[in-house]
Amino acid sequence: MKTVLTIQSHVAYGYVGNRAAVFPLQRLGIDAVAVNTVQFSNHTGYGAWTGQVFTAEHIADVVDGIDARGVLPTFDAVLSGYMGDVGLGQVIVETAARVKAANPKAVYCCDPVMGDVGRGFFVRPGLPEFIKEHAVPAADLMTPNQFELEYLTDRTVSTLDDALAATAALRARGPRLVLVTSLTRSDADADSIEMLVDGTDGAWLVATPRLVFDPPPNGSGDAVAALFLAHYLTAFDPADALEKAAAAIFAIFETTKRMGTRELQLIAAQDDFVAPKRRFTATRLR
Repeated sequence: MKTVLTIQSHVAYGYVGNRAAVFPLQRLGIDAVAVNTVQFSNHTGYGAWTGQVFTAEHIADVVDGIDARGVLPTFDAVLSGYMGDVGLGQVIVETAARVKAANPKAVYCCDPVMGDVGRGFFVRPGLPEFIKEHAVPAADLMTPNQFELEYLTDRTVSTLDDALAATAALRARGPRLVLVTSLTRSDADADSIEMLVDGTDGAWLVATPRLVFDPPPNGSGDAVAALFLAHYLTAFDPADALEKAAAAIFAIFETTKRMGTRELQLIAAQDDFVAPKRRFTATRLR
């Protein structure tokens, strides 16, 4: 059984951060060891919330306690999402290095949670710069959305060629594999939304029907990163992981829309994302 150390935010109500990542990992047979960077009542998309961002010292203390159990060599991957602030980011990047030192085969998957199209940045000042300068070189796998990809590469992504140039530029700075979790481009069907994976062994694109939500559910990027990582750790096949992650998140979206809620319906959709009724074929680009 694979084990993933997932360091992300936590909400009591709703599904973002670790609440969107831990259950999919577990349902797909991954042992998820969760460290929460914040504990909020709900995600910030509601406009009001309560709770606290944990200090860097708190997170470091929790990681030290895990390390004291002697289990870091058993971890197959570190998954990070919302970091909270620069101090927390430093602890997370250092933790990934500790795990990789204990197990050189371990993978650091960084979901660079910073912002999104239409919302702009929604993290504390200094964190985008920290991610660009420190998390990118440390990561083996990065899972930006389109907004984050543009920021991390100082490029505008409007076409497929733009997207491939941006993922190549990001890979040149460290990650060997880049998953763009949501891609909308001018040279594609407006009724679909795409995901793109680009690595040293090739690049693949997959499209799924675009489902309209008002407002859109938060946490989909967190869920996609976990779903992709879970499948990638199984066979280290980017195309297969892309197809399975796309089918899973589409099944989750379908269930969420049918139930008329803004929270991802991970529990209700669990059988469908483990064995999706609808599959989507990835097209090889190079």
